Amino acid sequence: MFKSYFKIGWRNILKNKGYSVINIGGLAAGMTVALLIALWVNDELSYNKNFENYDRIAQVMQHQTVNGEKGTQNSIPLPLGNELQKSYSNDFSYVVLSSWTGDHVLSTPDISISKSGNFMDIDAPKLFSLKMIDGTYNCLSDPKSILLSQSAASALFGEKDPMGQIVKIDNSTEVKVTGIFEDFPRNSDLHEITFIAPWQLNLLMNPWVERSREEWDNNAFQLYVQIAEHADMNSLSAKIKNTKYDHLSEGEKVFKAEIFLHPMKDWHLRSNWYNGNQTGGLIEYVWLFGLVAFFVLLLACINFMNLSTARSEQRAKEVGIRKSIGSLKAQLVSQFLSESLLIVTISFILTIFFASVLLPWFNELAVKRIVLPLNNASFWIVCLSFIAITGIVSGSYPAFYLSSFQPIKVLKGAFKTGRSASLPRRVLVVVQFTVSVTLIIGTVVVYRQIEHTKNRPLGFDTHNVVMMEIITPEFVGKYNALRNELKKIDAIEEMAESSSPLNQIYSNSDRFNWEGKDPELQGEFGTIFISDDYGKTVSWKIREGRDFSQQFADSSSVILNQAALKFMNVEDPIGKTIQWGINNPESYTIIGVVEDMLLESPYYATRPSLYFHNTDRENWILFKLNQNQSISKSLEDLEHIFKKHFPAVPFNYEFADQQHEQKFAAEKRIGILSGIFAAFAIFISSIGLLGLTSFVAEQRTKEIGIRKVMGASVISIWKMLSKDFIILVTVSCLIAMPIANYLTSKWLINYGYRTDISWWIFVASGVGALAITIATVSIQAIKAAIANPINSLRSE
Repeated sequence: MFKSYFKIGWRNILKNKGYSVINIGGLAAGMTVALLIALWVNDELSYNKNFENYDRIAQVMQHQTVNGEKGTQNSIPLPLGNELQKSYSNDFSYVVLSSWTGDHVLSTPDISISKSGNFMDIDAPKLFSLKMIDGTYNCLSDPKSILLSQSAASALFGEKDPMGQIVKIDNSTEVKVTGIFEDFPRNSDLHEITFIAPWQLNLLMNPWVERSREEWDNNAFQLYVQIAEHADMNSLSAKIKNTKYDHLSEGEKVFKAEIFLHPMKDWHLRSNWYNGNQTGGLIEYVWLFGLVAFFVLLLACINFMNLSTARSEQRAKEVGIRKSIGSLKAQLVSQFLSESLLIVTISFILTIFFASVLLPWFNELAVKRIVLPLNNASFWIVCLSFIAITGIVSGSYPAFYLSSFQPIKVLKGAFKTGRSASLPRRVLVVVQFTVSVTLIIGTVVVYRQIEHTKNRPLGFDTHNVVMMEIITPEFVGKYNALRNELKKIDAIEEMAESSSPLNQIYSNSDRFNWEGKDPELQGEFGTIFISDDYGKTVSWKIREGRDFSQQFADSSSVILNQAALKFMNVEDPIGKTIQWGINNPESYTIIGVVEDMLLESPYYATRPSLYFHNTDRENWILFKLNQNQSISKSLEDLEHIFKKHFPAVPFNYEFADQQHEQKFAAEKRIGILSGIFAAFAIFISSIGLLGLTSFVAEQRTKEIGIRKVMGASVISIWKMLSKDFIILVTVSCLIAMPIANYLTSKWLINYGYRTDISWWIFVASGVGALAITIATVSIQAIKAAIANPINSLRSE
């Protein structure tokens, strides 16, 4: 019986090729979008799940209150780790201190490379359940050891066995390779880590870390924990809440530090905080794109339902005959559902093909390494369920509708679908275009937000500025020699040193006082240490006073940005002093005020920042390349001089403008994906509309012929066929506008610096949807209107 059903279904597909192409093509397009999004959502939801104790791992974080607003940070003081181990040893399986992930030079006698890694406590391999290729979980017990990822070991030693080999870190400290671990997967927050060195080595290499052992107010480290099996994450967070607060001086207690545990399951998807409350994060995009996948697939199903019910009169006699010879309603429902499943199955085969072709492009766009899991049994179980559900959903209404026809009326020729039969189709068309217009408006708002932020004044010039991190002691004392040689050959216009790159602020402090400061005012300032020519290198804009200069003794001078001046509320600041410190504060004289430089997120207000003249705390060198010669020539000259002074250091650099552009990468991806999904939605809706228009024109062929014989013009016939669809799309626009306004307003509120939602966006999106509708409907309407009426009336 089912073989017969599928045979009849296949014949119907071949008999009605135009409608079949629309049905199968629309479903395949919708299913392709749904499949790609499902793979992306699965990748996001599987983040960090490769760790064995995923549910019991957490990062220790803290809230601090400044001027009544609670801020959240993942940087903690060094002594907190020892305190948790000592006072709460029964509650934690492991407590692991960690440095920040940073680039370091790893070298052997044969090669020198730059790799990202961390200094961590000896229990790090156990906490993160590293997949050891060589060595054991105790491989960090020797302070002069190093644990390499498989890729780092291969880069350093090739085919040679790396175990026991000597590696030099930052060209200064020799360590022995005691373990090799499998690289962290891409969908892990630790995927950038390619080596782990012992925490004790960090103390030996960096004296300032050793000095931080008792500094409860120095938030410069990371701390990871694995809670004991009997412990509860929330209860333990409450238990350790005041651990830092209880060890602070009275002056520091004003910030009301609260320690808490941030579970690993929330690191990637729920990392946003506002006033001490978790406010979501990427999980919002997971939900958003999940809903988009659902609605795009729904649009394709709507097309199937619309065309199947619209063509009901053509199959009415078939239903009547089958019922008259004894077919039960259940059998008819089974027949129509089997036809639906056949169409969905063909569409799914095309979906797998389209997804395979599009996946490399999709991975590049989404910055993923997703593969189609064709060898995974679970994938096929999900796919078969997907086919069944989609087939039933898209075929259920047509099946029950067609099987309900009364055979007597049908066979007498008295059956007509009437206006009531078209009502569901009208509702479904409205739903289709409501979704499509909402996506169009959302896409426009995302792009406007990106452009609004990109046009925000930078306060400095990133053009031709190259940044290079100082990652080995070899740089010490060679700055002037390097500068003189580069200037001599005109490779650069200027260069400078800085404690932070041009896309971040590495340090901040709240220990500042000044004349007239409100005793209740609590302020945290970004602190940036720079050399004399920093301003010339980045072309910052002095608003008051002067720049740092070698002509003055500026070691006790400070330059403010405009945000700092506004926060401090100081009039005529030049010549006034700022005190930094609590017990033995140092005084700094304000010599200048610069325009706010957008060094951090372009989506939020500029942080109040202070610039100090200090050449002992620099971590970066900035080069302003010669604009009168090609960038490639300048870089070639720069590399030549660099290798002359630092032969064992890899020549790694970053362009400041490219780093700034990276700040828009996430929003750009969202905008592009939204645009693609909106295009798919409008495409699927349009081909459905094309099919409906074609059917209506076919259904009213004789009426059109009579009207033409009676003198009707092409325009009047076009209006007759187009009017209903234009009204339906207009209704869709009116429904979509308030929905889109609510959703986009909710999205924009996440940004401190944001665009407005202009009225023209809604008008333009509505007009665009109507234009697409008119163009789509006109294809069939004009074709029917210009047809020879003799051909349509000949059969009468």
